[in-house]
Amino acid sequence: MKQPGERFAFFDRHPDTGSFLADVVAGLSLPRKALPAKYFYDARGSRLFEAICRAPEYYPTRTETALMNARAATMARRLGPRCVVIEYGSGSGSKTRILVDALDPVAYVPIDIARVQLRRTAAQFARAFPGLAVAAVCADYSRPFRLPRLAGFAPRRRVVYFPGSTIGNFTPAEAAAFLANARRVAGPGGAMLIGVDLKKDAARLNAAYNDAAGVTAAFNLNLLVRINRELGADFDPAAFRHLAFYDAARGRVEMHLVSLKAQRVRVAGRVFRFRGGETIHTENSCKYSVAEFRRLAVGAGFEPAACWTDTGRLFSVHYLTVPR
Repeated sequence: MKQPGERFAFFDRHPDTGSFLADVVAGLSLPRKALPAKYFYDARGSRLFEAICRAPEYYPTRTETALMNARAATMARRLGPRCVVIEYGSGSGSKTRILVDALDPVAYVPIDIARVQLRRTAAQFARAFPGLAVAAVCADYSRPFRLPRLAGFAPRRRVVYFPGSTIGNFTPAEAAAFLANARRVAGPGGAMLIGVDLKKDAARLNAAYNDAAGVTAAFNLNLLVRINRELGADFDPAAFRHLAFYDAARGRVEMHLVSLKAQRVRVAGRVFRFRGGETIHTENSCKYSVAEFRRLAVGAGFEPAACWTDTGRLFSVHYLTVPR
């Protein structure tokens, strides 16, 4: 943030300069090909994800939103006055509006890799909450980056907000490292509010990631379209199909793109060969019990302070604190 009198600022840390190509080449070079899920969210991918969230089979968004509507006032009382809300992966910010309205923080710092959507969402927040200082940061929050200076607003505590069960995209080891970094960002006396999808029956999970309208399939395949457009690759999206399934042993939904035939693909002068039936692993979505996630948070240095769930026990929001 520049000066307290300036209520809106945009900080571009250029998160995709060079890293997209390097990550794609590295992922396709693996014995079991994989691509980072964070690259789903170009402009079209962001729109498709918003459509996924409206799909009747996809319960997490509407369940978490209902939970925030029901519990935001209680959360705000626990967090206290004069907070700075630092949101990882802000997206459309729909659930964050509920929190900000209840909490009335001194500043809001949305962080996202999707530059166009971030700028739009941050500007909408600045208009909707004219007394709120908004400092949007375009960055990859899974890697080190600089936060804007907030000292001029005299925040009492930092609150890291991470809704949407995105923590599930990390393996448990990666999630532990991510939480440890979030604890450092929150700082002594700080806090974290985080959405976590709960374990449940496989049928509901498989339906959620294989919607009848095919929006999730389009979202998954759009990753290949983006690689073609931005990296000059020659993927044929029609030669791949969407695959998603719940692996109960690992407690996670896996998303893949399956090659429908033997084929070769060029990316930045590199040739990658696919066998018929070979997959590109594009996303994990780990599910946790409340006790499992609390153990993960404790291992990262947080103290679990509260947990709210819906009546159907589909979703949870954890309130974690950092010791002073």
